[in-house]
Amino acid sequence: MRHITVIILAVLLSACNGQRNRPVTFMVAEPGHFHAALVLKSMYPDVNSRVYVYASEGPELTDFLSRIDGYRNRRQDPAAWELQTYSGVNPFGRLLEDKPGNVLILAGNNRQKTEYIGLAVEQGINVYSDKPMAINSADFEILEKAFKCAADKGVLVYDIMTERFEISSILQKELMHQPEVFGELLSGTPDDPAVTKESVHHFFKHVSGIRLIRPAWFFDVEQEGDGLTDVTTHLIDLVQWTCFPEQIIDYHKDITINWSRRWNTAIRAEQFSEVTGLTGYPDYLQQAVDPDSVLQVACNGEINYRIKGVNVRVSVTWDYQPPEGGGDTHFSVMKGSLATLEIRQGPDQKFKPELYLVPEKDSPDYQVKLNTSMAALRVKYPGIGVEATGSDYHILIPEAYRVGHEAHFAQVTQNFLTYLKKGNLPVWEVPNMQAKYWLTTKAGEMAPSGRE
Repeated sequence: MRHITVIILAVLLSACNGQRNRPVTFMVAEPGHFHAALVLKSMYPDVNSRVYVYASEGPELTDFLSRIDGYRNRRQDPAAWELQTYSGVNPFGRLLEDKPGNVLILAGNNRQKTEYIGLAVEQGINVYSDKPMAINSADFEILEKAFKCAADKGVLVYDIMTERFEISSILQKELMHQPEVFGELLSGTPDDPAVTKESVHHFFKHVSGIRLIRPAWFFDVEQEGDGLTDVTTHLIDLVQWTCFPEQIIDYHKDITINWSRRWNTAIRAEQFSEVTGLTGYPDYLQQAVDPDSVLQVACNGEINYRIKGVNVRVSVTWDYQPPEGGGDTHFSVMKGSLATLEIRQGPDQKFKPELYLVPEKDSPDYQVKLNTSMAALRVKYPGIGVEATGSDYHILIPEAYRVGHEAHFAQVTQNFLTYLKKGNLPVWEVPNMQAKYWLTTKAGEMAPSGRE
């Protein structure tokens, strides 16, 4: 019996080593969101330059291929990807049949994304997915089974959390864990949370210098997800990553939802045409069109919840287009017993995320402690500084650290590839992904059914 056990262990270890040592080859399925292209904006060491694309014929595939061509033909540091594309019958079924790679990139229509994750994992394929990986409670059940199956198969499932690489968020996290400056994170109350995160996004925008054409399904909450289950994923991830670094979060006992709500953004017919290139609303959107032919998109949401005893509010709002000189914005507040840390990104900051520290009680002694903490952080982040601005302290961030949202995709992808080479994720990543998607989908289930 012992001899049989040793043989089984040897086979399992051999399989795991094979997974780690196999060259990484990307497969891309139905790249309907521009994030799929942004993953391939950069090349990566030890990744096969041939990428296998399985997608339905249409404007989404055309846009993806055009963006990759742009990256390959740029003057500076051109990408050298060689795409092999299948666009025939049942592309995803064909991908599973061919299985030419070992990492599946998913960034597109979210209606079937969770199903694709589950099917890929069953075939022993690693999954690198754009958010959200689940947009309703039924999806969440599939996702939980996929995580368990991935553990059994020795493959990874990982979502693309780019905001962890934004320098103002990184420094907010660093300073929050300087007790002599921040103190202890407060508990707050539902009406006065200790942590608040708000983001504003826009339907009309440019990506890699090219005007973004969005697919019509992006406006359908049954295919994209709504204001509680889509972009809120990033905000919840930042709360967990910042406030409870490398701690396992068990959604069964660590999270309680106080309330959630969603509301609409009105999109006029001409705006819809401008951003999609279509001359009318497709049939599946008609139920969201009001008597004035205005599309009511339930893309905004707020979740008020408690995690490990800390009250949090996250909120996402979508506008049609940004103000002059502006773009998507992030506002973040974290309240400590000695100071509050705020990320502001409004007109006063020229729409760049800036970090401020607001002490509860300023004094020469506090200033000494702040300067000591900043000196220690400069070892890790050379060039950062601090200046007093009235009752606040502005954390000065060199421009070299502001690489931009598009560059974050290469950073998080390299992180994933490091985990892939090791053959495992940090022990907290999977339970915390589960907590994140339980929270978004449960909040969606709890929110009043009527759209405000």
